[in-house]
Amino acid sequence: MARSYFGTDGIRGRTNQWPMTPELAMKVGMAAGTHFLRGKHRHRVVIGKDTRLSGYMVENALVAGFTAVGMDVVQFGPIPTPAVAMLAHSMRADLGVMISASHNPYYDNGIKLFGPDGYKLSDADEAKIEALLAGDIALAASEHIGRARRVEDARGRYIHAVKSSFPADLRLDGLRIVVDCANGAAYQVAPSALWELGAEVIAVGVTPDGTNINDGCGSTAPLLLQETVLSAGADIGIALDGDADRLIVVDENGVIVDGDQIMALIAANWAREGTLRGGGLVATIMSNLGLERFLSGKGIGLERTKVGDRYVLERMREGGFNVGGEQSGHMILSDYATTGDGTIAALQVLAALVRSGKPASELLHQFDAVPQLLKNVRFSGGKPLDHEDVKKTIAQAEAELKGSGRLVIRPSGTEPVIRVMAEGDREDQVRDVVDRICAAVEKAAA
Repeated sequence: MARSYFGTDGIRGRTNQWPMTPELAMKVGMAAGTHFLRGKHRHRVVIGKDTRLSGYMVENALVAGFTAVGMDVVQFGPIPTPAVAMLAHSMRADLGVMISASHNPYYDNGIKLFGPDGYKLSDADEAKIEALLAGDIALAASEHIGRARRVEDARGRYIHAVKSSFPADLRLDGLRIVVDCANGAAYQVAPSALWELGAEVIAVGVTPDGTNINDGCGSTAPLLLQETVLSAGADIGIALDGDADRLIVVDENGVIVDGDQIMALIAANWAREGTLRGGGLVATIMSNLGLERFLSGKGIGLERTKVGDRYVLERMREGGFNVGGEQSGHMILSDYATTGDGTIAALQVLAALVRSGKPASELLHQFDAVPQLLKNVRFSGGKPLDHEDVKKTIAQAEAELKGSGRLVIRPSGTEPVIRVMAEGDREDQVRDVVDRICAAVEKAAA
């Protein structure tokens, strides 16, 4: 069946507009709860959220839905997405829920679901939940309605788990680190973990007020981090997004380091140490061609998936890989987490920094990226990629780039946007190709 609610990363949209209404959130709780009522044990769901104002509304609606079908609910309050995944598994829950729209503005929100193993739900599970949403859902008998309670030490449990991923023989003493928490879910846990490991921590984006999440801060707005690193004379800067599953790094010169360079560093280090599994790493079609060439030169494979960390993780599990991620900063290190975790990935970078003794600018420049350009074309309806003129323009561009570059064109999974990306050895050619395709798409969508 066609997916009406779930996109590439759960359900997401503007709050109090379809599909992010309290009515639907309650029904999602009822449907997901019903789908995971398996066996005669007392069923449990754990719920975390980021710092959006609408989180209270969505959380209460979900609690109503889950308890209505007989599930007990454990509420964590503001906590990173990977913490929900970890605690769902460690607390033997049947389901985990994160209320977040990740890097989106505060007025959006979303619902991400995790299974009892701590992994994001499969397409098949989401399809079954969508089928339940389309009909009437049976409610629990009065005596079987679920209970709800809050757990106050969830953040402490997560900090302990994060620190356990850092090499036991290392400390962060002497490192001055700026961490930008995007006024989001990690505003307490990330600075605390770094401080407990010995770093001098300069924290920004740690004063959430419900409406300032990702607002001029965090991994999608790194200027604040760059400026703070330079003004503080810091050794390195770390930026997370609103739900802390994404990481962007800034070196001591204020230069941005994206997910491709971070993956290159971790994969190369782990390959040298003999701990890299699967023969390489998994990234998406958006990762730079320079990453692929760098890995090939070291005998490390690269497998690409469609965009979305869930697809990266699926391939990692199928192929036995333990490193994967996205250029945007989602880092999945399956030795330590079942989903993307920006803080854990940051600690791997910091461990490499301590061991090498090199400045971040030297350590984190693993390869020269080839020229790459991404543009978005918004459209109001229809399928512009099916238009004959668009197909012809794309075919011409692919022929021009053959052997020296790549072309990736895809519709967004979360908004009515066509993403046009090209990369190649010649910057002028890349720019020309992208502009021509965007113009064709805009004309077809008019």
